[in-house]
Amino acid sequence: MSEKIRVVIADDHPVVRTGLRLRLDMEEWIELVGEAADGVAAIHLVSELVPDVVLMDLRMPAMDGLEAIEQIRATFPHIAIIVLTTYDEDELMLRSLQAGVRGYLLKDSGLETVLQAIERAARGEMLLQPELLQRVLDYAARRAAPASPPPGNSNVQLTEREQEVLAGIATGERSKEIGARLGITRRTVESYLNSIYTKLDVDSRAAAVAVAIERGLLPRRREEL
Repeated sequence: MSEKIRVVIADDHPVVRTGLRLRLDMEEWIELVGEAADGVAAIHLVSELVPDVVLMDLRMPAMDGLEAIEQIRATFPHIAIIVLTTYDEDELMLRSLQAGVRGYLLKDSGLETVLQAIERAARGEMLLQPELLQRVLDYAARRAAPASPPPGNSNVQLTEREQEVLAGIATGERSKEIGARLGITRRTVESYLNSIYTKLDVDSRAAAVAVAIERGLLPRRREEL
């Protein structure tokens, strides 16, 4: 790569930060520019350093990761944020997706998964690991089960092709990969994507996936994605 991807880590566990630092320091195309132990410090670091990617824990003292994400996104919408998560944060994961994060990483993810997530997030793409996406889909379905369909659900009609494109986005496929799978051009994929944005009243892939999850527009079974 011609330019290094500048990364900030925000996690209150020193062991997690150290592990990530050791991994990232081995890569010539990544520059770890700062570390924070809470949400307040994360916001200050991001404001000072303006990195390309932030790896953000959700549960931290002083200010949790979700609030920090919302504040960073409000001021620096171009900065990619990847959530560092465990398996017991379904509600926070859904809310962070609504706030515009580019993806989730389990804290024990392998090196290649971490590097792929950083690279794709820096390019403006999403990367949702299938098992994490499935957890969010299942959680959203359980939360909505006792209630009536969410407001607006009946008013949103996605075509079959739009649903296929949206499912591809949810599993982290890039436009050219969706196009190759569906046998259409990348420009056509982008056209479908713009139509999805309009129908769901959103302006990003992350927001489209979040709204689709809440409204039951994505299948719960991974094999259907």
